[in-house]
Amino acid sequence: MSNTVMRTSRRSRIRAASAAAVTLALGCTALAALPSTAGAAAAGGLVVQYRTSASGATADQSEPWLKVRNTGSASVQLSDVKLRYYVKGESASAAYSFACSWAVKGCANITGTFKPLANPTATADRYLEIGFTSGAGSLAPGADTGDMQLRFHRADWQTLGQSDDYSFGPERGTYGDWPKVTAQLGSVTAWGEAPGGGDPTDPTDPTDPPTDPPADGPTLFDDFDYSGHTDPRIAANGWSVRSNSGGPGVPGAVWAPENVTFSSQSGNAVMNLETSTAGTGASTVQTEILTKSTKFRNGTYAARVKFSDAPRSGPDGDHLVQTFFTINDLKAPMADDYAEYDFEYLPNGGWGEPSNILYTTSWETYRPDPWEAVNQHSEARQSYAGWHDLVVTIDDSAITYYIDGQLFGTHGAQYLPERPMSINFNQWLIDLEGQSSTTPRSYDQQVDYVLHVKDQVLSPAQVSALVAGYRAAGTTFEDTVPGA
Repeated sequence: MSNTVMRTSRRSRIRAASAAAVTLALGCTALAALPSTAGAAAAGGLVVQYRTSASGATADQSEPWLKVRNTGSASVQLSDVKLRYYVKGESASAAYSFACSWAVKGCANITGTFKPLANPTATADRYLEIGFTSGAGSLAPGADTGDMQLRFHRADWQTLGQSDDYSFGPERGTYGDWPKVTAQLGSVTAWGEAPGGGDPTDPTDPTDPPTDPPADGPTLFDDFDYSGHTDPRIAANGWSVRSNSGGPGVPGAVWAPENVTFSSQSGNAVMNLETSTAGTGASTVQTEILTKSTKFRNGTYAARVKFSDAPRSGPDGDHLVQTFFTINDLKAPMADDYAEYDFEYLPNGGWGEPSNILYTTSWETYRPDPWEAVNQHSEARQSYAGWHDLVVTIDDSAITYYIDGQLFGTHGAQYLPERPMSINFNQWLIDLEGQSSTTPRSYDQQVDYVLHVKDQVLSPAQVSALVAGYRAAGTTFEDTVPGA
């Protein structure tokens, strides 16, 4: 049997297995949806109040200040509440950054993410979803959150227009009930009305049933089913476990192949990257694995990654970076054919951030000395400890990042890649300023799988279905992506 026939047969089995996974997912979704209707009547009792301190038709940044009041008879956990402020973007590819200036509940307990509207209208094509961490606590009957002084701006800091934003109220100089900002309690709309009266649910919400993945396309899939870092299949499958010195990270640190290990968890193969230090450069051991080939450009990239907030052993606090990214080489300072697309989680802060933060960053270029960077990023200041599905898609118009099926950020066409890249995972220390102890400590980052589909933009649901199909077919590795 020819290689072409073998690949076609295998992908057919994968698609058949994916279809079975879709059927199962549809069945599970139907079952899970049953209780929500019964709970809808009891889910109300929330009111959103709004005012703005930036009332102009245009502004450097929009400033929606919000309060949430519990008008019901039972306490409400704020971590179950989502607020949605609807805006009309300056363009389809315009990107925005969220910030919290001050809040009674604490800005560290408030999150903000921009998401696309399923059914855009003349006054909204996306919304800013405000969420709460468990640290925000609960609202007793009759209580409110107090001030949440929020703001957002265009990522490039160009002037934004507010007059055509659905949720904007220029006359609202003092707090008042405002139904143009909706409140979700669980899966139920407990306050307000979305633009057009439509469903504000993100069209790529992870509760949507997966769809069948598209037809055959050049694909890399690796389930990381290896015996150890010396397994000859690692190199045969196109990976390099780093051992050479150099950045990024703490000067004097080494990159240790032996700290890249593999194990089985619940019957599934998992790769572990261990990074350790005793508070000096000489004692710092970092880890990285990357493709030997730089042959990946447009298409879909996905990985399931477990981030960690706490060390496996020893004292916590180091300025750690846990990553999944694509990159090519910088041929000269500020060279315009450089490209890099990052998921970077800092569990203990760093780069001027005091606590955990997740960045997605799209790079045009940079100069190392003196430092100058041209990039666009999105961020969320909250804990991402645990397993997460990371997806980034690159087409001819934008770079789009998803986390756990939810849109995390969209970056503009000026950051698109001009040359192919490698695929990388690494874990390293920014510096030794987060923890001064000389007690040894070690941190783990785990990876379940990696997927790339060349020149095809897949939804997160399609990614999940494709991975499920590979696993149902017993395929632990496939690479049909042509060389650069």
